[in-house]
Amino acid sequence: MTAPKRARSAQPSLDRVDRRILDHLAGHGRSSLADLAEAVSISPSSAQRRLRRLENEEVVRGYRAVLDPIAVDRGLVVHLTVTLVDHTENTVGRFERHIVDLAGLVSCHHVTGDVDYLLRIDLADVEALDVLLRRTLARVPGVARFTTMVATSALVDRVTRV
Repeated sequence: MTAPKRARSAQPSLDRVDRRILDHLAGHGRSSLADLAEAVSISPSSAQRRLRRLENEEVVRGYRAVLDPIAVDRGLVVHLTVTLVDHTENTVGRFERHIVDLAGLVSCHHVTGDVDYLLRIDLADVEALDVLLRRTLARVPGVARFTTMVATSALVDRVTRV
């Protein structure tokens, strides 16, 4: 799956203060400007200008809520590797069209090595995994094989866990 390309005139120039702002926001996305400014030791007006610039340059691409995975039936974290039968445009395109709308899909990366794709899918339980494997993935044309790994704990998960 390819991320959408966006035109940028140049890589944004980030100084030490910008990086401190980004570090703070990564862990405290709902901070007020006053809290952000205090956390990085600048004035609120300076924090607002810098934050607006970082948003306009798409360094900050958005804000989101981190949900309780159990409450939203996504407590089972599954990593899947997928190998395709070939790498033709038709096979790759067909696979990507089937995968992109999977319920619970957190990420899908085209990777190098012995497999073609690495997926993370958060599901309700083992029964949902069985449905995914037997009724969905096994029926996607062009899939040669897949391997399933169920996470038993998370040491670090900066994507979906707080």
